[in-house]
Amino acid sequence: MMCMNFLRRAFLVLLLAGVTASANASGPAPSASLYQSEVALTDQNGRVFHLADLRGQPVLVSMFYSSCQMVCPMIFETIRATLAKGGKPAQDGVRVLMVTVDPERDSVAALKKTATAHNADDHWQLARANASGTREVAALLGVQYRRLADGDFNHSSTILLLDTEGRITARTNTLGTVDPKLVDAVRKQVAAQR
Repeated sequence: MMCMNFLRRAFLVLLLAGVTASANASGPAPSASLYQSEVALTDQNGRVFHLADLRGQPVLVSMFYSSCQMVCPMIFETIRATLAKGGKPAQDGVRVLMVTVDPERDSVAALKKTATAHNADDHWQLARANASGTREVAALLGVQYRRLADGDFNHSSTILLLDTEGRITARTNTLGTVDPKLVDAVRKQVAAQR
């Protein structure tokens, strides 16, 4: 029964947030904010925070896991390339949040090691939640994931852009190259912040 209530709540949150299966970076901005979530996250520096603490700056957000050898490094590089293409204002004005789908193995120390390996500066937060919090964040973002028998994960490679109030304004599943629609959306969010 508890699982069914969680699924209903997650479905309603997704419905309210206007999350669709669209893989492109365009589309109408939803009116609901992800910052309504009360999930506690812990970043690579051991700091506990909530999504609402990111309010005030645009945020690129995705999900990953530290032991991933293929897709996750591409997510990091795609976000880095998107910010570079957006120019200095994007690099300085956009935060990045990467939430692990593997909180069991991705301790604070593992997140710190991954952040260092990917040259994540102060604009980047690699974070973990407990198992139910991870499921809630994934539902809010429209990310699907499942653990495989060998301990690896299959997961969506979605990158989302949140506005300063935590509303999803753009999304892409493009990896390995920059999605021009996402870059344009990032530039617009940064310009609107000035």
